[in-house]
Amino acid sequence: MQETTKKKKGLVVGRRKTAIANVRIIDGDGKITVNNRKFEEFFPRPVHQIFVKKAIELLGLNSKIDVYAKVRGGGITGQAEAMKLGIARALIQYNPDYRSLLSQNGLLLRDPRMVERKKCGRAGARKRFQFSKR
Repeated sequence: MQETTKKKKGLVVGRRKTAIANVRIIDGDGKITVNNRKFEEFFPRPVHQIFVKKAIELLGLNSKIDVYAKVRGGGITGQAEAMKLGIARALIQYNPDYRSLLSQNGLLLRDPRMVERKKCGRAGARKRFQFSKR
């Protein structure tokens, strides 16, 4: 059996709102694959591409690692930010020395903001129906 020279790391989860990203990092030549599609095809807007690449560019690993991600739920911005957190967490698994630099740049913070649930007897989460005195 042939040994592989690629260094595999486990699956890491990143979340934002209702979006979930499962991210895996291996040694490679800088390819980013999202849901078996090219990264630029999945996230066509440059803003989302910047979110996803931020941690990799900060550490200067543009052409040293390959990223494979499966994202589901939420919208495109939520998915991009979930991937950002997942990549940062995977990079720490890849090399624990990266933690301080990623933490200083706020890439390890999970954004906890979620949509508040709708309450019964109301129009929305907080909005009420019009009040009539008589």
